[in-house]
Amino acid sequence: MIFEFESDFAGSLRCIPMIVRQKLDLAGIKMTLRQWSQVSRDDRAVLTVLGCEDDAAQRDYRARVLGLIAERCDEPPRFLEACGLEDWQDARTMPEIVRQQAASDGIAAPSAAQWAALDPLQRFALVKLSRSKHDNENFVPAMREFGLLADGA
Repeated sequence: MIFEFESDFAGSLRCIPMIVRQKLDLAGIKMTLRQWSQVSRDDRAVLTVLGCEDDAAQRDYRARVLGLIAERCDEPPRFLEACGLEDWQDARTMPEIVRQQAASDGIAAPSAAQWAALDPLQRFALVKLSRSKHDNENFVPAMREFGLLADGA
């Protein structure tokens, strides 16, 4: 699934879409945009749809990505620590960073009920966009797409 707010840059799979970024986080791998671009378009498409829901699927996804990096990339893999996942996985508690980003953009943060109603990928996207140094211009469009902003906001 490619979100509307990312369709202009991720729809072509030129950039890493949120669905893949989420799976990479779950698999504990930091794939650079350079590495992503060295992987074939077909392999990028597979990484978009390949499952990553449970431990076994995450191990398989990790092995697939590491294999692609070893075969096709001119830089070694980078790994992530498995911390911070609870930020977006917990539907009961919205991370403070999302509130801060909303305030920074002059909009209301999602209510507790709105946060709980989001699916995991939507929560992941809002957290990731709140942390990003260069992608946070997509925070407001994501909030709008997820139905979290009043019309005209």
